[in-house]
Amino acid sequence: MNNIFKFFTPKDKKFQPLFEQAGSNVLKISEALFLALSTKDLEKRKEYIKEIERLEHVGDEITHSIFLELSKNFITPFDREDIHALASAVDDIADYIHASASNIELYNITNIGDAMIKLAELLVEMCTDLDKAIRELRSFKNIRVIADACVRINSGENQADYVCNIAIARLFEFETNAIELIKQKEVLQTLEMATDKCEDAANVLESILVKNA
Repeated sequence: MNNIFKFFTPKDKKFQPLFEQAGSNVLKISEALFLALSTKDLEKRKEYIKEIERLEHVGDEITHSIFLELSKNFITPFDREDIHALASAVDDIADYIHASASNIELYNITNIGDAMIKLAELLVEMCTDLDKAIRELRSFKNIRVIADACVRINSGENQADYVCNIAIARLFEFETNAIELIKQKEVLQTLEMATDKCEDAANVLESILVKNA
């Protein structure tokens, strides 16, 4: 019955392109974050953080467009609740990455530890998988690509939990400056929250698969 329904459903020309833009944009944000944390050049770091801010605004506009289309269209490519949840989760990833980068600048954190860089690297990997999975929603021809991407994203979130917890434990053990400890801890937890939002997006994708594949 699902296949018959898909045959008679008009090809989606509104939501899918917007979701693909959102997926591509959040991948660019994660890549900019990784570059910002990897460089030791403070001026370059500022430039990357500005780019993150710009891309976050782009993401907000894409999310707004998705919600606007949702309010205008009765027929949607998959459940309205899933469209809203996926758009929100992708937007949240961008928000938490932006918050992490902004706090690094606002708190004047110059000592970027290996844990922050590792979390940024995991975010790039997870956003790459998310972008690939979202593109497969166009046809559902390669559902294994979506399923495998979701598994890797879930695994990445587990790794991020471990990296964050170990890093915070070491801060409490070795960091003698209480203010620096608080600043570092907040950035680490915000980065980890970004990975949680990646997992939220993966969970929505799995829900879409169950209902439509």
